[in-house]
Amino acid sequence: MEQVLDRFLRYVKVYTTSDHNSTSYPSTDRQLPFADQLAEELRGMGLTEVERDQHGYVTATLPANTDKELPVIGFISHMDTSPDYSGENVNPQIIKAYQGQEIIFDASTNTVLSPKNFPALLKYVGQDLVTTDGTTLLGADDKAGIAEIFTAMEYLLNHPEIKHGKIRVCITPDEEVGQGTKYFDVAKFGADFAYTLDGGEIGELEYENFNAAGAKITVKGRSVHPGYAKNTMINSTLVAMQIVQMLPPEQRPEHTTGYEGFFHLTSFEGDVSETKLEFIIRDHDLTKFEEKKNLMREVCNMVNLRYGTGTVNLELKDQYFNMKQKVEPVKYIVDIAEQAMIEVGVKPKVKAIRGGTDGAQLSWKGLPCPNIFAGGHNFHGPYEFVPVQSMQKAVEVIVRIAELVTKL
Repeated sequence: MEQVLDRFLRYVKVYTTSDHNSTSYPSTDRQLPFADQLAEELRGMGLTEVERDQHGYVTATLPANTDKELPVIGFISHMDTSPDYSGENVNPQIIKAYQGQEIIFDASTNTVLSPKNFPALLKYVGQDLVTTDGTTLLGADDKAGIAEIFTAMEYLLNHPEIKHGKIRVCITPDEEVGQGTKYFDVAKFGADFAYTLDGGEIGELEYENFNAAGAKITVKGRSVHPGYAKNTMINSTLVAMQIVQMLPPEQRPEHTTGYEGFFHLTSFEGDVSETKLEFIIRDHDLTKFEEKKNLMREVCNMVNLRYGTGTVNLELKDQYFNMKQKVEPVKYIVDIAEQAMIEVGVKPKVKAIRGGTDGAQLSWKGLPCPNIFAGGHNFHGPYEFVPVQSMQKAVEVIVRIAELVTKL
């Protein structure tokens, strides 16, 4: 347990936040020194074929220690942290044997990690928690995953009595800005299937996610002196508000759960002359996903009919698709992970992701890739925490998956 914790504490102190607005790859140069650090660590522990390529991907191989013909499995995590909150100067705190109390970071700003607001804390009474100091995110998404994979690989190296086939490891950049698999070479990686260690609480096992699209809408207005605006002015901000109101309010994120999809307005900026809106569109069901995209098109067309062609311009782009279609034909890989959890004393929680993961895009690229828990909670903000015991169980799950694959 100390080993995975020590690794994690080292990793989160390295500033690796990615950037939505960057045009480079990776999106921030600060990820590359960390990639080099990880590659050197893999070499030091004895993995082979260690490489950090020009895009920042770190890959390595744990060679098979059995002559049995076995599929090659992969374990994948990402090195960047979310730009939604500061990831610089992370100062992790360790709460030993947590007893259900409030964890006060800054009383003056009411920055408090409390079971009242985060009842999941009470699941971990008696366990050791790693939290933020209230000024940054923590980075368990996904540096917990990296620490778990590396610790498992070192454990397998140090215990040759545990038989396993060839294992491939990859740590990607830019997952948090949706570009984690942009330059991922599936053929070169050479795995038959893989697992991302990028889930949340202990027991999570996911092979379904949203179908996803992004919509950028530009509304052109007609600005004239407001004293003489009758029958002349078109206020683009008000037209944009009409677009928002024409979409079903019950299909907003705050009113949906489970398999329910949504339209989410992520940005609204403008004035009388021009307003720009950005939406994300999500649904697990492909038919309903297409219906949502069509509704967005219809709304924009109706507004153009009312105010004139060219008033509204819509750019609608697919972002990723539900991995279920690609994983179900080889669902035994999910069953292996589920069995591994049970055998190390973890209750599996098989559920759909209300979001995306590198595994979704990799599955569509030809590498079936379910997602396994890394143990963290409250990602992307100052209330993030991860139980140390959950990280340890993730290590055990990885090791057990490697063993179970030898029985195929």
